[in-house]
Amino acid sequence: MALYSHFLVFYFFFLSSVLCQVTEFISIDCGSTSNYTDPRTGLQWISDNGIMNYGKSVEVKNPDGKFVQYQRRRDFSIDNKKYCYNLSTKERRRYIVRATFQYGSLENEDSFPKFELYLDATKWSTVTILEDSRVYVKEMIIRAPSSSIDVCICCATTGSPFISTVELRPLNLSMYATDFEDSFFLKLAARVNFGAPTEDALRYPDDPYDRIWDSDLIKRQNFLVGVAPGTVRINTSENIDIQTREYPPVKVMQTAVVGKEGTLSYRLNLEDFPANARAYAYFAEIEDLGANETRKFKLMMNPYMSDYSNAVVNIAENANGSYRLYEPSYMNVSLDFVLSFSFVKTRDSTQGPLLNAIEISKYLKIGSKTDDQDVAVLDVFRSMSTRSSWTNEGGDPCVPAQWEWVNCSSTTPPRITKIELSGKKLEGEIPPEINSMEELTELWLDGNFLTGSLPDISHLVNLKVVHLENNKLSGSLPKYLGSLPTLRELYIQNNSFSGQIPPALLTGKVIINYENNPGLHKDAAKKLHYKLILGTSISVLAVLLVLLLGSLIYLRNLQRKTSHQKSNGQGSSLLTSTKPSTAYSIGRGWHLVDDGVSYYISFSELEEATNNFSKKIGKGSFGTVYYGQMKDGKEVAVKIMADSSSHLTHQFVTEVALLSRIHHRNLVPLIGFCEEGHQRILVYEYMHNGTLRDHIHGSDNQKRLDWLTRLQIAEDAAKGLEYLHTGCNPSIIHRDVKTSNILLDINMRAKVSDFGLSRQAEDDLTHISSVARGTVGYLDPEYYANQQLTEKSDVYSFGVVLLELISGKKPVSTEDFGAEMNIVHWARALIRKGDVASIVDNVLIENAKIESIWRIAEVAIQCVQQRAVSRPRMQEVILAIQEASKIEKGSDGNQKIYGSGSSRGQSSRKTLLTSFLEIESPDLSNGCLVPAAR
Repeated sequence: MALYSHFLVFYFFFLSSVLCQVTEFISIDCGSTSNYTDPRTGLQWISDNGIMNYGKSVEVKNPDGKFVQYQRRRDFSIDNKKYCYNLSTKERRRYIVRATFQYGSLENEDSFPKFELYLDATKWSTVTILEDSRVYVKEMIIRAPSSSIDVCICCATTGSPFISTVELRPLNLSMYATDFEDSFFLKLAARVNFGAPTEDALRYPDDPYDRIWDSDLIKRQNFLVGVAPGTVRINTSENIDIQTREYPPVKVMQTAVVGKEGTLSYRLNLEDFPANARAYAYFAEIEDLGANETRKFKLMMNPYMSDYSNAVVNIAENANGSYRLYEPSYMNVSLDFVLSFSFVKTRDSTQGPLLNAIEISKYLKIGSKTDDQDVAVLDVFRSMSTRSSWTNEGGDPCVPAQWEWVNCSSTTPPRITKIELSGKKLEGEIPPEINSMEELTELWLDGNFLTGSLPDISHLVNLKVVHLENNKLSGSLPKYLGSLPTLRELYIQNNSFSGQIPPALLTGKVIINYENNPGLHKDAAKKLHYKLILGTSISVLAVLLVLLLGSLIYLRNLQRKTSHQKSNGQGSSLLTSTKPSTAYSIGRGWHLVDDGVSYYISFSELEEATNNFSKKIGKGSFGTVYYGQMKDGKEVAVKIMADSSSHLTHQFVTEVALLSRIHHRNLVPLIGFCEEGHQRILVYEYMHNGTLRDHIHGSDNQKRLDWLTRLQIAEDAAKGLEYLHTGCNPSIIHRDVKTSNILLDINMRAKVSDFGLSRQAEDDLTHISSVARGTVGYLDPEYYANQQLTEKSDVYSFGVVLLELISGKKPVSTEDFGAEMNIVHWARALIRKGDVASIVDNVLIENAKIESIWRIAEVAIQCVQQRAVSRPRMQEVILAIQEASKIEKGSDGNQKIYGSGSSRGQSSRKTLLTSFLEIESPDLSNGCLVPAAR
C-alpha cells in the first residue's frame, strides 16, 4: 500500500509538471494567417504575423494533409540578409528547438531551395529540399545561453529560403544533460521507434515533451536497411515503467523488434557525420518469458573495439524486472556517416535480442556570438531611432550575415569594425559606451539629429574614419583626437563645435573638414603650411602619373609591333584570318581574332618532334594522337584532325579559343596549334599515364587503381570542372565529361581534356542547342530531351564517372546490365535497397572502407538525378569526395568492404551501445570534442 501511495504521489507530480510544460510550449506556424488548435495534438499554434516582418505567406501546393501547419509557408527574398525568429527562454534551462520545412510542388520549373539554418551564431544545418512531399525536420537540444534565442535562415544557393514551423519545447529536470553543454549543442541525427504499428511518427500527447519518434517503417533512402533475417515485430498493452533519465514515452516502449534467429542488424545514414555523438538505446522486456527462458545479447564483435563487445545486455536483470525501462548509452562516441549496428544473442540465451528505440545526437560546437559590449552599443543606437525599419534586423549583428549597417571582423568572437548610420534619424547623444568598441575602424553618424558633446573615444585606437557632419553636436574637440594612431579622416562640418582645433589634426596626417562651426578656430600659419604641403604633394603625384602613363603607352605600342611582325612571318592562319567564317564566335560578342591564343607551331617542327608522326598513342572522333618531343625536351601529345569538315573545324576553333584563355592545374594545357593547308593540329602537354578509362576498363594488368587513388583522381577532375563552371566568365560547360577525357600525368594526377564540344554559358546559365551532343551513357537525359544545356549536364556525366570508379563497369554494357539497363539504372536500384557492396569493383573488395564508398555512392546518385534542379553543384561534389577521402585515410579501424555474401559486410567499425565503461570528460583545449573512455 505504501508503494502504491508513493507511485500516486510521483504520478501527480509528473502530471502537474507536464501540464506546466505544455503551457510553455511555443508553436509558430510560419505563413499562417490565424491562430488555431491542432486537432491531432490539441496544441495551440500561433501565426507569425506580427512576429516576422519580412517575407510573404505562400500557399503550399500538395501539402502534408495530416497537419494543418504545413498548408502554408513563409518565403523570404534571395539576398544576403538573415531572417530570424526570436524565442524567449529561461537561461540555463534545456529545450528542444525545432524547425520544419515542407516546400510542396515546384512552380514554373523553379529550383528546389537550398539554404542555411542557424541557431544564434551556430550553424545548425544546410537545408536541402529534394522531395516536394517530404517534411524536413531539424531539431536541436540546447541549454539556453541567455533569456532568448534566435532561429535564423539565410544564404540561399538555390531557390527562395523558406520555413514552415518554429517550435520550442522545454524539458524537465536533468533530461539530456551532458558534461559538454557549455560548449556544445545536441543536434538530433536519429530518433527511431522500433516495432511501430504504422509509418506515422509518434509525438505529443503520447510524448509529453513533444519529441518526434520516427517509425522504423518509413520508406526513405538508406533509412534502416540491412535488416537481419528473422526480425519480427512485437507489442504489448501492458504499462511500462519509464522512470529513468530520459523518460521515453510509454507507447514507444510498448513496441519492439526481436531477432528470432539470434541477430538484429540495421544500417542508416547520419546527416553531417562523421562526428562525435551522444547515443542512447532503449530496452524494455515486453514478452513474458518462462522460468527457464533468458534474453541475453551483446554487440557484434569488432576487432578494433574489442573491449566494447564484452558487455552483455540482460534486460530483465539490468532493469530490475520486466516491463521496466533500461537505457544504456554512449555519452561521447565517434560515429560515421553510415552507421551499422548489430546485436547478437549469447550462447547461453534462449531468446534473440530485442530493441525498442534509439536516439542519436551530434555534438555541435556552439558558435561565437558578437562581443557583448559591442552588441550593447548597437542596441543603444537602435533605441535612438525607434520609427525606422532598419532597427528591426534580428539575430546576431555579425553571424551568419551582417546587419546592413555594420561591418564585422573575422575574429572569435566577432567585433564590430564599422557602424554606418548616415541619415538614419538618430536622436539624442552619442552613447559613451562606444569607447569600448576597440576594433572600430569607421564611424558614420552624419546627417542625423545628434546633440551634446563628443564622448570619450580615446580607446578607439583602430579608428580611421569619422563622419559626424550635419548634426547638432556642440562642445570642444578633445586634444587626444590628434594622437589617435590610425585616424585619417575627420568630418565635423555643419555642427556647433567651439574652441581651438587640436594642432595635431592640422599637420596633414588627418584629412579634416570643419566648415560651418562658427565657434571653432585654428592657427592661421599652420593653415598656410598645410596648404603648401598639400599643393606640393599633388604636383609631385601629377608628374609621376604622367611619366607612368607615357611608359605604359610606349610598351603597348612596342608589343603590338612585335606581334604584327611575327604574324606576317608565319603566313595566314585560320585563327588570325578576319573572314567571318573563321572568326568563329563561341560567346556573345567575342571572337578568336579579338583574344590571345596559344602560340603557333609550324608543321615542319611537329614532323621533327614526332619523328614524322611515327608513334601513335591514341585515336578518337577528332583524329589520331601522336607522341612527340620538342627541341627543348618537352614531351607533347599531337592531335591531328581527321578531316576538314565544318563540324570538326568548329571543334578545333573552339578548343584553341577556350584553352588559350583558361588555365588550371586540373585542365590539360594546350601548348600550341598548327594550321597549314588542310591540316588542323593541336599540341598538348603529354600525359604519361593515359586516360582514366584505360585504368578502369583496361586489361587486368592495368586495373590496379586503389580506392584512395580513385578518390584523388575524382577530386582532381571535379576541381577542373568546378573551375570551368565558376572560375570562368562566362562559365564554360564541357558537354563531354567521360573517363576517356580524364587524363593522368606522371604522378597519377588527373586533368580534364577535350574541349571540342564545350560551350560558354549565357548569362542565365542555360543554352538551347539544336542538337544534343555528348557520349552515349554519359548524356544528361534532361538535356537530351529538351536541348537545354546547363552546368548540371556536366554534373550528370561526372556522376556516371563516379559510378564507374566505384564499380569498374562501363556506362553501357549489355553483358553487365542487359539491353534495357545502363550503369545509372543498375546502381540506383541497388543503392536504394542499401546494397552498395554489390556494385563495388572486385579490385576494391577488402581494400576500401564501406563508409567511404557509401559517401561517393550517395553523391553519385544525387548527380544522376533525372531533373537538373535536384543535382548538386560541383563544389558540393568536391566536398563529398574530400569527406570520403578523410574517412578512407582514417586510422581508426573502419570496416573494410567484404563480398555481399559475408556477414561481416553488414557490420561497421562503430556500434551503438555503451561498453558500460566510465566516460571521461572531453579535451576542449582546442575547441573540439575528442572521444574518450577508460
